[in-house]
Amino acid sequence: MPFRALSYKTKQFFVVLIKLSLVVGAFYFIYLKIAQNNTLSFDAFLGFLHQNRVFSIKNIAFLVGLSSLNWFFEILKWKTLVQWVTPISLKHATEQTLGALTASLFTPNRIGDYGAKAMYFAPPLKKRILLLNLLNNATQMGITFVLGLAGLVLLQAHFNVELALKKALKIVTLMVLIGSIIGFGLNSIKGQTWPKLISFFKTFPKPKLMHALCLAFVRYAIFSFQFYWLLRLFNVPITYFHAMIMISSMYLLASIIPSLAIFDVVIKGSISVYLFGLLGVNAITVLSTVTIMWVLNFALPSILGSYYVLHFKFPKSD
Repeated sequence: MPFRALSYKTKQFFVVLIKLSLVVGAFYFIYLKIAQNNTLSFDAFLGFLHQNRVFSIKNIAFLVGLSSLNWFFEILKWKTLVQWVTPISLKHATEQTLGALTASLFTPNRIGDYGAKAMYFAPPLKKRILLLNLLNNATQMGITFVLGLAGLVLLQAHFNVELALKKALKIVTLMVLIGSIIGFGLNSIKGQTWPKLISFFKTFPKPKLMHALCLAFVRYAIFSFQFYWLLRLFNVPITYFHAMIMISSMYLLASIIPSLAIFDVVIKGSISVYLFGLLGVNAITVLSTVTIMWVLNFALPSILGSYYVLHFKFPKSD
């Protein structure tokens, strides 16, 4: 039976059930990642934090402030792009961004983010919103790719690193990058043809695109600095330059591996342990840093986003 043919009360029941399932699922996944992490046990993680005694109220406030800025610029980027097709307030952009994060937490490469954001808009706008979300993710991925590629080049130049697939890395990285951006995105955009897609992106205002790229760069600068600051907080003797070589390389390599967001910390952790191991940084320090980054930039925003998921309402025109 089609969903629209159901009675109003039945529809409301299913909507509430879906909302609760998403929120409970998100909380459960967060719990699994923090309490049952195979790469870093919860007891070892807490013991390491207690041993270092670095998390004063001042430090916690600074870290949370950086994460807040990170997501503020992501919200601002989304607002900038959406304003091209329909007016949107900062409040609604916040609701859509954080709500979609929660709803997509356990989907491969957060592909659920596309459908979740589209649900906030009336049917005539949905396809364009999907395309804008593709563009939104592409701007961030573009910055990650450019800076990550620079990081890999510097990694080869400054460290004695033997990459068996050095030549293939460039090709594979480019292919997977394009596949991740276009393949995942286009699978969610039904009824669109290449001429329509090309026409859409050609007509998108270049100033707005540059604005979005600038916001993506600011986001990147914020969360990469947050990673570096955590390392310094754990008394790792590393310069910002050397840290950025490793951080940018890590984010690129991690981003081209299709995965669930819940496994993001595992992938980044494994890559980071290898890269920072070249600088003599011990594994528990790196894994603790990656875990804290995940908690601050995925878990906490997802918890906030659960409020918007529970209060979600379909557009009136639906």
